[in-house]
Amino acid sequence: MIGRLYERSLAGAEVEVEYADGRTAPLDATRWLAPVDGDEAMLSRCHGPTLDVGSGPGRLTVALARRGVAALGVDVTPYAVHLTRRAGGRAICRNVFEPLPGAGRWATALLADGNIGIGGDPDALLRRVRELVRPGGEVIAEVRPPGTAGRVERVRLRGRGLTGTWFTWATVSVSDLGSLAGRTGFTRVEAWKEAGRWFASLR
Repeated sequence: MIGRLYERSLAGAEVEVEYADGRTAPLDATRWLAPVDGDEAMLSRCHGPTLDVGSGPGRLTVALARRGVAALGVDVTPYAVHLTRRAGGRAICRNVFEPLPGAGRWATALLADGNIGIGGDPDALLRRVRELVRPGGEVIAEVRPPGTAGRVERVRLRGRGLTGTWFTWATVSVSDLGSLAGRTGFTRVEAWKEAGRWFASLR
């Protein structure tokens, strides 16, 4: 059901995110169909094989392919994977915690658009991604601004008579990165801002 609602949003239908405390916010997945200001902050650092985790419709995966960088998108939504392939990128429909091609050999892993929150457990996600990149590899994540409270929330998607099941999603801010990196085996952290977005590199 979550996948169906996300697909609807990608197609332009009205879908909203409902939080367990009653808040709601629109989910406009169409904004990920085209380049977003600040994307260059991630793309410019990808000089070797890159794994785009939670790639959605694949704007970053496709952009890297056009630059001649080997890239693979990973997403759990079949329609998003289809859009990536149709645009000329490589993508597979799979959960990041399942076996993936090239494990331990990727130079870079991307966690764009807040995907560091996948699964609601940033520690578990970063430990998994650390297994996927090669020694000395880099994880580039989009995070929230300094001072933003990190949190784990229960959310679900709703739209046009359909309501998805509850799942957890995490918010990670720049302020959380030092302790998070230390717990998950990363020894170098760098953070920067571009086009109003905050990014971090973990090595």
